[in-house]
Amino acid sequence: MESEGDDLTRPREIEFTVVFPSEDSARQFARQMLAEGYGASCDSSETVEGFPWDVIVIKHMVPSYSEIGTFEVMLQEAADRFGGHNDGWGCFSEPRKQ
Repeated sequence: MESEGDDLTRPREIEFTVVFPSEDSARQFARQMLAEGYGASCDSSETVEGFPWDVIVIKHMVPSYSEIGTFEVMLQEAADRFGGHNDGWGCFSEPRKQ
């Protein structure tokens, strides 16, 4: 990201995808994330075999390796209770100011 001109010191909305085997488990997890103050949406995507439900969790943060890793550990621990697992993250670039 940095080599492409992204300013990694600028916070932004980062989307973390967590996949689930059922709509019920995905919705329960999404409700928990909303209760904890994160953005969360639930949708059927069927992009991961056996895990057709995606929950997108949004956190406003600086995209550092350690912060993303720490948040992914927390997400996985929460998802374990509902049979889900992490499936990646992404964000829009924040170009360096010229």
